[in-house]
Amino acid sequence: MGFSLQKKVSKIVENEVLIGGIEKREIVIVDYDPLWPNKFLEHKKRIEVALKGRFILIEHIGSTSVPQLAAKPIIDIIIVVEDSSNEATYLPALLDAGYVLRVREPEWHQHRMVRTPERDVHAHIFSLGCPGRLKGKLPFEIDYGRLTENVFYTSLSSVNWQNRTGQT
Repeated sequence: MGFSLQKKVSKIVENEVLIGGIEKREIVIVDYDPLWPNKFLEHKKRIEVALKGRFILIEHIGSTSVPQLAAKPIIDIIIVVEDSSNEATYLPALLDAGYVLRVREPEWHQHRMVRTPERDVHAHIFSLGCPGRLKGKLPFEIDYGRLTENVFYTSLSSVNWQNRTGQT
């Protein structure tokens, strides 16, 4: 019995984990954009206004949160709420603010993901105290991003740089 990606994807779509079905998109990595932090702050403010205090944390995560790191030009945000399974407390406000529900994963720490129609901002929603915040892929990136920045600069400082003639 072999692994079938098509069956797995079909199951995800059928179970309404992926809202709206599969969207084809070319993934590109671009040079760091110094406007990414400002774009995050704009969306953080938009989310704060929409949720009117019904959140615990809103933070920029992932590769666009690391200065000077090339990345997919998609701002990833984590929103921590009291109970992400209780969509009535936050989802209508986010939809009214212009975001679109894209992912509903009740079996993975009640994860939800909304995004902009332009698909340039993904906001991942988790519950307070969620074990996924400690071990899951997205919450880990909060620390991973900071760690990556430190490793990047440490690595650059330890390189034996040579000029075009091969001299250091």
